[in-house]
Amino acid sequence: MRVILFGGTGMVGQGVLRQCIEDAEVERVLLVVRKSTGLVSPKVEELVHDNFFDWTGAEEHFDGYDTCFFCLGVSSVGMSAASYSRITYDLTLSVAEMLISRGSLKTFVYVSGSGTDSTEKGSSMWARVKGATENALMRLPLPNVFCFRPGYIQPLHGIRSKVGWYNAIYTTLSWTYPLLRRVAAGLVTSTEELGCAMIGVARSGYPKKVLETRDIQAAALQR
Repeated sequence: MRVILFGGTGMVGQGVLRQCIEDAEVERVLLVVRKSTGLVSPKVEELVHDNFFDWTGAEEHFDGYDTCFFCLGVSSVGMSAASYSRITYDLTLSVAEMLISRGSLKTFVYVSGSGTDSTEKGSSMWARVKGATENALMRLPLPNVFCFRPGYIQPLHGIRSKVGWYNAIYTTLSWTYPLLRRVAAGLVTSTEELGCAMIGVARSGYPKKVLETRDIQAAALQR
């Protein structure tokens, strides 16, 4: 498996990157970032590119990769519908279409979120935009598109969010994670489990194209 990873510096992306490095069947990871992370790994190639809407001159870097894990995303808090849609819908589709044009991509895994609105008609702006993004990805000419809708995600192995107030919440709630796994298993996952699940669906497929938390837990066991 040769993986392209977008959003690898975020909390979810860090977890996915960690599992890709650990997994023997992941041969290569192309880590696409706007600023160098300084990561040194024989399995990881870092592609620094500042404009994710324009890949002129960089397209050849994506040749030969069969899987994309798209973990890039922003919070909708304080954003207009137009701005959020540009970053969430337009950017995701632009990247997916560029990768398809290179000819080797077979699987695209998109991190959405619990509560995403597939009807695109609900009252929540972010949920409508995420739903529209999922629906558009499903219409692309790709053999496999999977949309992940995790609920609460517990960061493990020292992984931290880039958003300060997120970290405060995760730190405060970290002691409750084992309890939540017992009493609300259908709502809780971890960065490790997400990474394993993405590798699992890319390797073995999954009966559903949209995976809620319990599906993510099941898919993680396919790793």
